[in-house]
Amino acid sequence: MGDFANESSSSNFSTSSTPCHRGTALTHLVFPVLYTIIFLLGLTLNSLAIWAFFHIPSTSTFIVYLKNTLVSDFIMTLMLPLKILRDSGLGPWQLKAFVCRFSAVVFYDTMYISIVLLGLIAFDRFLKIVRPFGKFWVQQVSSAKILAGLTWLFFLVLSVPNMILSNKKATPQSVKKCASLKSYLGLKWHEAVNYICQFVFWAVLILMLVFYVIIAKKVYESYSKTQKKESKKNQRVKGKVFIIFTVFFVCFAPFHFSRVPYTLSQTTTRMDCHLQNQLFIAKESTLWLAATNTCMDPLIYMFLCKPFLEKILCRKMNTLQRTVRMNPRTELDTGTLAIES
Repeated sequence: MGDFANESSSSNFSTSSTPCHRGTALTHLVFPVLYTIIFLLGLTLNSLAIWAFFHIPSTSTFIVYLKNTLVSDFIMTLMLPLKILRDSGLGPWQLKAFVCRFSAVVFYDTMYISIVLLGLIAFDRFLKIVRPFGKFWVQQVSSAKILAGLTWLFFLVLSVPNMILSNKKATPQSVKKCASLKSYLGLKWHEAVNYICQFVFWAVLILMLVFYVIIAKKVYESYSKTQKKESKKNQRVKGKVFIIFTVFFVCFAPFHFSRVPYTLSQTTTRMDCHLQNQLFIAKESTLWLAATNTCMDPLIYMFLCKPFLEKILCRKMNTLQRTVRMNPRTELDTGTLAIES
């Protein structure tokens, strides 16, 4: 679905008759280590989030969108070990073929599902602040489930042909570049999907900017009208919604900014080799940054979802109580600290 699914971790590539050699230190050492960090952290945070949301009923549109985002992030996290093995050169060439045909497509599929879901979360918070007492159809739980389901279905329809049309015979040489496994129709479909995904990102980004400009105006007007303590508390609550846009922009904007010139470097017939390598590093670095979304989304759960925070804190308290029962000395130390403080 994206460059991850269409690129090789081999040491050279070419857009002309002369190969442009690429250093392997970054692709075989640095990025696999960085992705391993994301995988371990993302697996821990999202596993904890799954436990918490399992005990939280879907009683609001916000919870529905958060749960779907969590599922998307968890699947995306599970795709990382395959990329790590492929990029580091530790896996067999058959693994590279599997990554090209399936796991890389799923990686991008879930990334764009997360992008749309973050847009829906921002829209949901926008309506909550601008029209707190209004009840549009999109503010109903059933509507949120339908929109989330349509999002999954839309990207599933886009991604399945990418898997099916990567139907050329895999060999140790052909798996070095995923495009070599695609039929002519597969390459055309892949190109069309890239344009669609680019449009999806920019559309969501523009809409989120509109939402947050209006939210910022509302917060400022509220602050100007009154300086009451209750109002300041409400302003802090409203201000927290900006974390959604922060996570979205930090994770996804750099990748989409770098993707256009990188794609040009892969399609143009003449480009300086050094510039090609720089664009490759920029694309890989921003792709890693996009993958950090699996670790950043739990911040949204912590700051904006009160039931989630309460469930996590409740688990910590239960753990502490079990520790106290098992070790009476801990209870004595805790009590002493409480008196001293």
